[in-house]
Amino acid sequence: MKGRPVATGSTPSSGTTIYSVAERAGVSIASVSRVLQGSTAVSEKTRLRVLAAADELKYVPLAAARSLAVRHHEAHGLVLPELSGPYYSELLMGFESRAAELGQSVVLMLAEGKSDLVRAVRNLATRVDGLAMLGSSAIPDATVTAMHGSKPVVLIAGDARPDIDTVTSENTGSAEAITSHVLGHGRRRVLFAGDPASGPDVRDRYAGFVAAHEAAHLSAAEPVRIALREIDGRALADRLLSGDLRADALVCANDELALAVMKRLREGGQVVPDDIAIVGWDDVMTARYVEPGLTTVRQPVRELGASAADRLHQRITGAPVGDGPQVIPTSLVIRSSCGCPPEGVSR
Repeated sequence: MKGRPVATGSTPSSGTTIYSVAERAGVSIASVSRVLQGSTAVSEKTRLRVLAAADELKYVPLAAARSLAVRHHEAHGLVLPELSGPYYSELLMGFESRAAELGQSVVLMLAEGKSDLVRAVRNLATRVDGLAMLGSSAIPDATVTAMHGSKPVVLIAGDARPDIDTVTSENTGSAEAITSHVLGHGRRRVLFAGDPASGPDVRDRYAGFVAAHEAAHLSAAEPVRIALREIDGRALADRLLSGDLRADALVCANDELALAVMKRLREGGQVVPDDIAIVGWDDVMTARYVEPGLTTVRQPVRELGASAADRLHQRITGAPVGDGPQVIPTSLVIRSSCGCPPEGVSR
């Protein structure tokens, strides 16, 4: 009996079908369909066998068959952890604006609240020509690799990989520079606010923090592992005000944290930078208007989003793509929250 062709190994096949998945898993086509649609009318054992077979074969469900018949959806998929705070909105605006210039629409998916993110991303892939995802602990590596091989994938602010395009900003050098600047003001009880486990960008910023201390022959404190939201900044400030944490300077992993800490400390009677110096990361618009002005690292977030859309479109259309990850430079912006005079300059 002549069987249907089955893809083998890790190389995707353009002929991979639901029949291929069923044969690999040793189940019926109906069972495969139920599993991929999220039905609970199958055993856990069957569900795991079907998902494993779909992963091995890089199978994209054929719900998008009509679109595939015309080859392109003219849409880019963008997967972000959430949309709170200025970082994600800037990234989205940069990505969407560049995609629109390229004649593409954008389908946005948020990881927050998804119980089965891999399946949700697979479903998204049926409606777009390629996917860009943020390199964050909120978007596990399995989600990134699930579609690689069957759809173009670009990783934003993630670790460089030989098999997936990456667009990121420079982190370690600028973090070392801003920490060294704070240490240059004579601050010696310096804390880093942010969780290095939350993503490669925060991890690399903490690495720069440590490197600056090593260069000054000092021991770096362990990071204060908190999320990068306003509410977390206020909670951190309360710990400083209560004496639970002691510091004369704070290097924050983003401006949202830094600005929230500054506001809460001021409400608690502390003076920045006299009592404690505070620096941030991103250079959001508010950073230049608060008093004192926030010393920070300028990260071109919109450019990051636009570059990701560019790289994804190049992969989709088969245009030439440069080798290795694309790294966008960052720069130190000196204001007065670090202890410099108000007329501080940018460099």
